[in-house]
Amino acid sequence: MNYQYLIIFLILIFILLIVLKATKKDFHIEANKLIDCLGGKDNIINMEVNMSRFKVTLNDISKVNKEGIQKMGAKGIVEIDNQLKIIFGPNAKTLKGYIEDLKK
Repeated sequence: MNYQYLIIFLILIFILLIVLKATKKDFHIEANKLIDCLGGKDNIINMEVNMSRFKVTLNDISKVNKEGIQKMGAKGIVEIDNQLKIIFGPNAKTLKGYIEDLKK
């Protein structure tokens, strides 16, 4: 009888792991999309992260696809001169790390 509960418990854990894996974002793909929306790797001069804000300094702001950035889940975009401040939430720091790795 106890084995039945153990088997059911293990099956539920397995299902939970599958669901978590399916809902997890692939940040490599997200970082590549963000680079494209920002006008490419060569257009990015500097990046900073402050809490949920991703601040990026660009060579040419006219190459930016703001609509594409918003489709990625940005909660807001502010443009100041050649800088964009993008509110991404808790994923901002992770995206910055992946973009830095891709720029190398």
